[in-house]
Amino acid sequence: MENKAILLLEDGTVMQGNAAGLIGTTTGEICFNTGMTGYQEIFTDPSYYGQIMVTTTAHIGNYGTAKDEVESDKVNIAGLVCKKFSDNFSRDFADTSLQEYFETHKIVAISDVDTRMLVRHIRDKGAMNVIISSEIFDIEVLKKQLAEVPSMEGLELCSKVSTKEPYFIGEENATHKVAVLDLGVKKNILRCLAERDCYLQVFPMDTTLEDMMVWNPDGFMLSNGPGDPSVMKQQIDLVKQITEAGLPVFGICLGHQILAISQGLTTAKMFNGHRGCNHPIMNLETGKGEITSQNHGFVVNMDVAEKDDNIVVTHKHLNDGTLAGLRLKDRNVFSVQYHPEASPGPHDSRYLFDNFIENIVKSKELVSA
Repeated sequence: MENKAILLLEDGTVMQGNAAGLIGTTTGEICFNTGMTGYQEIFTDPSYYGQIMVTTTAHIGNYGTAKDEVESDKVNIAGLVCKKFSDNFSRDFADTSLQEYFETHKIVAISDVDTRMLVRHIRDKGAMNVIISSEIFDIEVLKKQLAEVPSMEGLELCSKVSTKEPYFIGEENATHKVAVLDLGVKKNILRCLAERDCYLQVFPMDTTLEDMMVWNPDGFMLSNGPGDPSVMKQQIDLVKQITEAGLPVFGICLGHQILAISQGLTTAKMFNGHRGCNHPIMNLETGKGEITSQNHGFVVNMDVAEKDDNIVVTHKHLNDGTLAGLRLKDRNVFSVQYHPEASPGPHDSRYLFDNFIENIVKSKELVSA
């Protein structure tokens, strides 16, 4: 017999469904992802911390879960809303079912919901908080709990997912050394750098430039992560110092946003974020289009960037014209809003890692000249 579950949006909308995952109650900001595959990578992406995910594909769980298909060591979504949740899986490579996986990681989910209607509602009304429960069915009780959930705007969440101690990735005798500022880094960003002959030291979000420079890195990676970038004053100041250190810098997603703020630009909360693996981007410097994977609810203000004499807007989102990439004219620094490391997902933007390595090589040549 199926257990019932209920979903209540901040605007009062109520939807009924069936329970999946852990029996319980959870809250967060609702968002949706349009990807057809890669759900385990989505669920373990630190950038989704504190959010309840609506998956627009019809079936979730049908290929199970596998130990090596993760972007961090835990599930970071606060809960899941889906159409059909499969208790069974048909892939030999899988280790366990999604149901067992969610029970292990204590994730509450609701299935058999009209996700098409729900996504259309969110698109019309904008991002908002939500509560889902498979144990409480009194709407008034749920409303009181939901009223206590803070807005994502103004919320610092990186401290929930950033490493507490530095650690190393890659071969110690690699050609290049890259210092990674962990704001919620995805494992595949680290893999993409290690594959390009880099030895990495991953630093906590509250590190100092002095600590990073002791290691004598050849360049800096500013990682992705969750929350509102505008409230991260310590990290904004740190990134400003990093850009002034004279070494190559590459920022992704939240790292891109904090980099922009450190240079005097501003960010804004989006009415609906970009989340999926088929977002079209135009590289304004090459004239080539890219299909990209994206996951962000904040964006750098295009108007402010275009008025800054030291900022070059390098990439633009073709659906809504939002800023998707920039570089500094006077320093070896660039960043993008989307995820070139996406896996599964399009690999159109993997060249950005190669560009970063090329910048490191050129920087080394200048020093040794």
